Amino acid sequence: MPGTNLTRDEAATRASLLDVTSYTIDLDLTTGAETFTSTTTLAFSSREVGASTFADLDGAEVRAITLNDRQLDPAAVYSDSRIVLDDLQADNTLVVTADCPYSNTGEGLHRFVDPADDRVYLYSQFEVPDARRVFTTFEQPDLKSVFTFNVTAPSHWRVVSTSPTPEPHDLGDGKAVWNFPVTERMSTYITAVVAGEYHEVLDTYKGKFGTIPLGHYCRQSLVEHMDTDALVELTKQSFAFFEEKFDYPYPFHKYDQLYVPEYNMGAMENAGCVTLRDEYLPRSRQPRSFFEFRASVITHEMAHMWFGDLVTMKWWDDLWLNESFAEWACYWCEAEATEFTDAWTGFANARKQTGYRADQLPSTHPIAADNVDLHAVEVNFDMITYAKGASVLKQLVAWVGLDAFVEGIRQYFKDHAFGNTEFSDLLSALEKSSGRELHSWAQEWLQTAGVNTLAPVFELDADGNYASFSVAQTAHPDWPTLRRHRLGIGLYDNDDNGTLVRRDYLEVDVDGAFTAVDALVGEAQPALLLLNDEDHAYAKIRLDERSLATVMGNLSKLDDSLARALVWGAAWDMTRDAEMTATDWVRLVLANIGSETDSWGLSRIPGLAASAVHRYSAPATRGTLKSEWEQGVRQLFLDAEPGSDHQLTFARTFFGAAHSEGALDDLAALLDGSLVVDGLAVDQDLRWGLVTSLARAGRFGAAEIDAELARDNTIEGKEKAAAARVARPTAEAKAAGWSAILDPATPNETSREMVLSIFRSDQDEVVAPYVEKFLAAAETVIDDLGFHKASVVLEYGFPIAVGSSEVVARLDQWLADNSAPKGAQRYVAEARADIARALAAQERDAQG
Repeated sequence: MPGTNLTRDEAATRASLLDVTSYTIDLDLTTGAETFTSTTTLAFSSREVGASTFADLDGAEVRAITLNDRQLDPAAVYSDSRIVLDDLQADNTLVVTADCPYSNTGEGLHRFVDPADDRVYLYSQFEVPDARRVFTTFEQPDLKSVFTFNVTAPSHWRVVSTSPTPEPHDLGDGKAVWNFPVTERMSTYITAVVAGEYHEVLDTYKGKFGTIPLGHYCRQSLVEHMDTDALVELTKQSFAFFEEKFDYPYPFHKYDQLYVPEYNMGAMENAGCVTLRDEYLPRSRQPRSFFEFRASVITHEMAHMWFGDLVTMKWWDDLWLNESFAEWACYWCEAEATEFTDAWTGFANARKQTGYRADQLPSTHPIAADNVDLHAVEVNFDMITYAKGASVLKQLVAWVGLDAFVEGIRQYFKDHAFGNTEFSDLLSALEKSSGRELHSWAQEWLQTAGVNTLAPVFELDADGNYASFSVAQTAHPDWPTLRRHRLGIGLYDNDDNGTLVRRDYLEVDVDGAFTAVDALVGEAQPALLLLNDEDHAYAKIRLDERSLATVMGNLSKLDDSLARALVWGAAWDMTRDAEMTATDWVRLVLANIGSETDSWGLSRIPGLAASAVHRYSAPATRGTLKSEWEQGVRQLFLDAEPGSDHQLTFARTFFGAAHSEGALDDLAALLDGSLVVDGLAVDQDLRWGLVTSLARAGRFGAAEIDAELARDNTIEGKEKAAAARVARPTAEAKAAGWSAILDPATPNETSREMVLSIFRSDQDEVVAPYVEKFLAAAETVIDDLGFHKASVVLEYGFPIAVGSSEVVARLDQWLADNSAPKGAQRYVAEARADIARALAAQERDAQG
């Protein structure tokens, strides 16, 4: 549908013709449970009298359209999400009244009824092109304007938008209208409306440039779980940091953070009206990594208030910069201004790894993607955009220096406030502040794809000293660019207490296939040589033979958490690349994870080991490794300090690893209370973990799942019950689950929980038929479910557990001849690549 899929060229043509004076948007949210009424009054000017253009409105039943007091026939001018506007004047007024549907997909205006108390909650989500689901727009980021929202809603609701919340005007009959003041000049996608019976807590931040009103909101059923004091403290710390670093006042009049249900993403940077997943208000105990991640989300969205909302990309080509900057800045803020002072270690252990993975898939693309239309934007909105982009900005900061970088972005905000820019504008500011030529750097890092691998190459003399030393750089033949890297090299030895400590460190600029490091000649070979120490570079690194032997049993004795993160990452990369056996990786984890201090390392690494057990190990010996893993994590669980994050993490890991009768008996006993482990409170989330594991093993059926749901009549309970049902190893459970996943009526978050649970290892007989079912669905699922819901199905719903050479051949056949959209083809190609990687790892593991 060409109208729905706005192209970059169409947007440029429209921007060259129009200036948008103002929007006035009247929303009536009292017209029923299915639709709301939207009236948009859009004032704009045209540089060419008599010209034609179009406005955007998606999925609406249009009642009336008036252009310059001229009535237009909706049937004649509205189709394919566009309203054709002919015979423009120098100054124009468009008025459109329409009935728009609420969504259950997290797009447009999402409507949710809380099963805990039947209260109604609405929230908007407009990025990338979904403001047009709620009001008539010129839906592109460079046609900024000011907005006035007037919202009619039940009088007992709270209504929040981008500008400060006014006192409602009572209309009688249980209704009221909120007449919001006009906003600052902004893009359509960062406006917002949130309405319903939300709980509200207000506060203020007094900072460098004045006072900012703060609001925190959640569902009534989550009030007891909203740790408002911690959230307010984090918000104030972040404001103080960014105001000081950016040296520019917060651009809007207030800052509300609203925790909303069934949210597709982590959060969204609506100007002054940030929406976040309400899973960030946990009802059960969570490890420190959970709160560290939540902090990064909160600081990420606040960074966007300047970088994205104050200064906005001209077109979605620079979406990467919007997200990459906020991603880099959130860890910068966390490390400098919050309790999470080791945030960069967590970044290395978790977030950065997602960038490495994405960059080795066949779908990798340059950070600065060529987003020719909205469909391209959706497909390229990925971990290249976020994690790799932030990693490369971290490298840029090392390249130009933090002080010069900060000076450049300060000037960038001053020069382009409330306007639109391209990356070249930021690059010019940084070149001026740093005195360095950056266009060639941008070319090699931003306009090419793929990740480099850096490895030590050396010779030793008779005394065990380096006679020569170089850093070798390689690249995948499909993405052959060799890049410049600012690289730290650490040399670690054991001290008298057996602790691995750094005895020397140097930084070098790596360039080309080989870079000699003469400063290391004559140095004694260390127990551990660590390339990319301090983690400035974005590259995979390799451990030499002695270094790998050192860390296999002694990684826990390495005294620096960031250095450990780099070693964990290197060993995992070597396992994924079939250079290290899956068995060795699992044993490395079992031997060292019990002493890991970084919260993200502790939370994430056991999951990688579990995936290695089930997917990367040799099939002939997998049963033995599964038992070793099950018993190993059980012992870690039982040995962990009572009440610690280690205990909680290893308990969850044990639930997933349990497959023997004895281990499953342990799970049943933990659930019914006959087995008590000191310090472990089996709360509701852990109960669902146990129920799902027992259902996956065939121990529990519908009756037990329904009984647990009766204990937990919440939306979270319904979602967890759905995940438990589809985990069962029966053809009937898989068929019912797959049907629900593909049903447009299934809410987005419920569907997501099922997708992540349905296709399990060790259920080959009932899972195998879904290779063909998945390929059939891939042809139509985007049209049937919309992109967001469909992308979850496509990315996580392939039955990867039954991957084999035969499945690879079938996917090759399908990829060569199908009628699916490019987005669906992308995810099938990624599944094929994941299976091929797993098969290579299995072969390596079989060699021992």
